[in-house]
Amino acid sequence: MSDTSFHEPPELLSEETRDLHRGIVSLCEELEAVDWYQQRAEACIDKELRAVITHNKNEEIEHAMMLLEWIRRHDSAFDANIAKYLGGTGPIIAIEASSGGEDPNSTSTPTGDSLGIGTLRGSK
Repeated sequence: MSDTSFHEPPELLSEETRDLHRGIVSLCEELEAVDWYQQRAEACIDKELRAVITHNKNEEIEHAMMLLEWIRRHDSAFDANIAKYLGGTGPIIAIEASSGGEDPNSTSTPTGDSLGIGTLRGSK
């Protein structure tokens, strides 16, 4: 089975990028399956069927976590953010604020009203 969801021609991508893509897409598919099973289990009238579907959901969660661990081991940004955000307590959004905000080496795009370029006032 070939991967057809690449945004660039696969021959232009390194094997590492192609494998990371496969891992991320597989993680998305496992999480989607968790969501489907959760909804089906909640809608079940029959308790035994609900138990089977819940068991299946939990298997998908196991698969998702195995993929997440593989991704963490192969991508330093995932590794750093997993270490930063998982396993803590308190408000999740406060974690970023308490760590000094965005990493200056980050390539992510700014959020909010700012374009991240500062002011141009008084720059004649």
